[in-house]
Amino acid sequence: MLTIGFDVGGTNVRGVALRPGSTEPLAIRRSRTRPDGDVLVDTIVEVTRLLIDDIGEPVDAIGLGMAALMDQSGVLRYAPNIPGVVDYPLVERVVEQLDVPVVAENDATAATWAEAQFGAGKGHRDMAFVALGTGIGTGFVLDGRLHRGANGYAGESGHITIQRDGPQHITGANGPWEYYASGNGLGRLARKWAAEGRIDALIDRAGSVADIRGEHVNELLDDGEPAIIPLIARFARDVSVGMADLVYVLDPEVIVLGGGLVGLGEPLRANVERHLASRLLGAEHRPKVPVKMAELGSFAGAIGSAALAVALLEGG
Repeated sequence: MLTIGFDVGGTNVRGVALRPGSTEPLAIRRSRTRPDGDVLVDTIVEVTRLLIDDIGEPVDAIGLGMAALMDQSGVLRYAPNIPGVVDYPLVERVVEQLDVPVVAENDATAATWAEAQFGAGKGHRDMAFVALGTGIGTGFVLDGRLHRGANGYAGESGHITIQRDGPQHITGANGPWEYYASGNGLGRLARKWAAEGRIDALIDRAGSVADIRGEHVNELLDDGEPAIIPLIARFARDVSVGMADLVYVLDPEVIVLGGGLVGLGEPLRANVERHLASRLLGAEHRPKVPVKMAELGSFAGAIGSAALAVALLEGG
């Protein structure tokens, strides 16, 4: 059996060919995301056919992990980073083109399932997954089952308001968690610290304060720049704010930290765990909630999508 899992974000479409139960890609193909529903379908179809050619056998099922609100009927309702695709029957259109079973989930939900089945969450029946990237995506496994919510929209935790009168986010909301604790939030904090003269190496690396991005923090961490560690610790405090809300509501056994910022590694993980423990009410009377780094890296969304496609075939 061959499955193809997709991870579709605002910038890239990535497809991965996998055997059921495996996390090792047989082949990988990428393309660009275009803000048009029909063009997006054409891109998914093209990548699928290229992967089929790479492997030399037909695909049995396809899973789509979308950076979007995906309802359980397969309609893409809203995708803030793919603005031209709204209320679009994505699954129906892909099935029309490829004539194979297709399932679609939010990308963070798909990555959650991957980490629960094969990665850092394996063996835990109650897990929260927090993906720190351009924004923040989350997903939950509760009592061993993937939690989707009534409409399939569970996990939009990046939009939780943590400062009611805070700055306006790109969504128009004021003070959401992902304004502070996403990759964009890290870049914003890094620019502030550089402008205050606290990390001159950031300006040297980026060329100017305005050009500083989150990836420059990662580069300087890799270079061993000591001034970066306090910046990451401060950023981790913002990450822990939303995480504490998740703990209060869900009481997970473990939180798995994924997304593009996992490259910050142990300095991020350890400081998030430390801040989380200090923030929780009655922390000394409750079991510690460990924070683990995701193990499947940037392939988690695609791997989870493929696993959900297998479940579709098996009637799960």
